[in-house]
Amino acid sequence: MTQVQDNIRGKVAIVTGASSGLGESTARHLAARGAKVVLAARRTDRLDKLVAEIRAADGQAIAVATDVSRREDLDKLADAAVQAFGRIDVLVNNAGVMPLSPLEKLKVDEWDRTIDVNIKGVLYGIAAVLPRMKAQGSGHIVNIASIAGLKVFTPIGTVYSATKHAVRAISEGLRVEVGNSGVRVTIVSPGAVESELKFGSSDAESAAGVQAFYEANQIPADSVARAVVYAVEQPAELDINEVVLRPVAQEF
Repeated sequence: MTQVQDNIRGKVAIVTGASSGLGESTARHLAARGAKVVLAARRTDRLDKLVAEIRAADGQAIAVATDVSRREDLDKLADAAVQAFGRIDVLVNNAGVMPLSPLEKLKVDEWDRTIDVNIKGVLYGIAAVLPRMKAQGSGHIVNIASIAGLKVFTPIGTVYSATKHAVRAISEGLRVEVGNSGVRVTIVSPGAVESELKFGSSDAESAAGVQAFYEANQIPADSVARAVVYAVEQPAELDINEVVLRPVAQEF
């Protein structure tokens, strides 16, 4: 085994949104490489099943019920990770929602939820782990953004795009702020990847359009998991700042 591969083994990694899709696949990949994974999501039945599967494969994992829109949940998540495994080496801020509709539909409640999960959830995650990482002189925060954070996904994804632009801005600002503290920051911006995101729209016309788009373009969730593993496995002095990936067939 090479030195790079050993950079994951033994690390303690929190993954939010781990009950399905990108988060579940990322947790599986990290656990398979020897990380001790802390799985966070609201659907604890799915988390418990994933924990059992990881442990059956001789991995180490715990599950913590977490709503990332609640700061106290993220604090409890970080505390649970430290109590179980002694430290926090990696946070994968993956939890997200994508209810799509034109602004004129005035889905204000969905706007609020999107901001609470996609922006505040990322910030709350950072707040929960950053002091610990700085104190130990090492750590890695991986924020899952989107192609929609590079281009505005109009005419149905304006609010979603705004949140993912914010994730990129937060990530870049954090990277500069942590400086040479030993904390690394990575933005992963996927295109159409198989997940439950495409089912998040209550607006029927928008839902039909986005599901058709995904069905025509999407790539497996482990495409993102491999990108996260690539960033995490690098030597401590190397920071992969951003990974952008999309299906070859995807124009947007």
